[in-house]
Amino acid sequence: MLLPAAFALCAFAPSAMAEQVSRERDIVNLRLGQRVLVDDGSCPAGQIKEVSGAQLTTTGVIPARKCIPRLGSKKR
Repeated sequence: MLLPAAFALCAFAPSAMAEQVSRERDIVNLRLGQRVLVDDGSCPAGQIKEVSGAQLTTTGVIPARKCIPRLGSKKR
């Protein structure tokens, strides 16, 4: 049985959402390729910090940090 396209997209959407934390030190066990949004105020207005597991070394995953456009409004 084939699923309608809209239902199929909704089934996969939650896994594509990035986790959001308020401090970078709240990130534990960052995996290679994982992306976490950090709302700590270190980026310019309208942007949020994205920390991603960029490189795998013998000591663990090295994070990469960059500011990306904030999508949607800020929740209080």
